[in-house]
Amino acid sequence: MFRISISDTPSRRTLLVEGTLIGPWIAELGTTWRNASQDLDRRKLVIDLTNLTVISHEGEGAIFDLMMKGANFSCGGVLMRHVLKELARKKPEEPPRR
Repeated sequence: MFRISISDTPSRRTLLVEGTLIGPWIAELGTTWRNASQDLDRRKLVIDLTNLTVISHEGEGAIFDLMMKGANFSCGGVLMRHVLKELARKKPEEPPRR
């Protein structure tokens, strides 16, 4: 099972990702993120992985790609926090601004 729900508030649009991020669902996450990124009207876009129960190696790669494109994440649970922390370590640091 896999589901993405969109929750809008005046300051934030949240993609609630639930279930298993494997196989064909990986592309669906990227497509949904791109579509949700449009018409934000100054709202912040956040991908909530709290209810993600299974993630494949390819799913981790997709999350890393979204991180590189500037996606913001939230999560609960020890496993997903660990996965996000490890992926964030791979992300190249931005050069200092002058």
